[in-house]
Amino acid sequence: MNDTTPWVDPELIAAGQLLQSRGFVVPDRTKAPLSEVRAAQDRIGAFLGEGSVPLRQERNLSLPGPHGQVPCRLYLPDDATRPPLIVYAHGGGFMQGSLPSWDAMLRELVRQSGVAALSVDYKLAPEHRFPKAFEEMVAATRLAAREGADLGIDPTRLAVGGDSAGANLALAAAMALRDEGLRAIRFMLLIYGVYSTDAESPSWQRFGQGAGLSQSQMRWIWETYLERSEQRNDWRAAPILGNLKGLPPAHLIVGSLDPLLDDSHRLAAALEQAGVPHTLKVYEGINHGFIRYGRLIGTARRAIGEIAAALRDGMMAAAG
Repeated sequence: MNDTTPWVDPELIAAGQLLQSRGFVVPDRTKAPLSEVRAAQDRIGAFLGEGSVPLRQERNLSLPGPHGQVPCRLYLPDDATRPPLIVYAHGGGFMQGSLPSWDAMLRELVRQSGVAALSVDYKLAPEHRFPKAFEEMVAATRLAAREGADLGIDPTRLAVGGDSAGANLALAAAMALRDEGLRAIRFMLLIYGVYSTDAESPSWQRFGQGAGLSQSQMRWIWETYLERSEQRNDWRAAPILGNLKGLPPAHLIVGSLDPLLDDSHRLAAALEQAGVPHTLKVYEGINHGFIRYGRLIGTARRAIGEIAAALRDGMMAAAG
């Protein structure tokens, strides 16, 4: 290794080798049928979640949205009365991902934070293009603020969160609901999000050339998600372009090997300029998508503990 070679967590390498040995390989999403890509990702999600113990209170819901009913899954912390709630959007490039694949990660987040979670199974592209996923995330959060007491949570203490594409949706939803005057959102948990449509930044040039999330895949994702090229400048798709003032405090995390590393640094700088309290934690030697790998990677387990603490502290501050 020389000075220009980044350190890679050995457990990340071992996890990749294990998945390959088990046949858990995701086809190139730019070439394979999307149904095959989605099925492969769900198989990996099931493997990563093996052994996860359900919470005593978790249930599936069907919530009304602007484009029909939206499947959701509610996770309530054990022995909690009217806990705060995080409305969560999973990752997957706006075109894949499912509720079961995030079960294990969200259960741990709920257990360690004491904050309930509502996982939103928003509609996916290309069957449902922008801005439908954004609008469904907004609607689910608005409904939690309006009717959350019926769900057993405190509707005055909400957070929004997500990973990758889900962090994009969470941030944009917080901006839209701020503009509506909704005051219940007290915190944002943003996990290696895509906050711009730029796939040419230095971190993309350095880390977006090989396996995992690549530049060619990211370009394809935007072509799949957006209907028109001018939407690349719409803040609902690229929230870093919008007005960030008046947003609730945010906790951002990203891996040091993530092509989206620059997006997190740029958002942190923009939040600073907008006067929004925030923290940014970079996890060394880890690439995109690591938060669900707690079964295999110690850094992922540590990250879950730390984001749970940040969420818990953010909600406690809201209570004060």
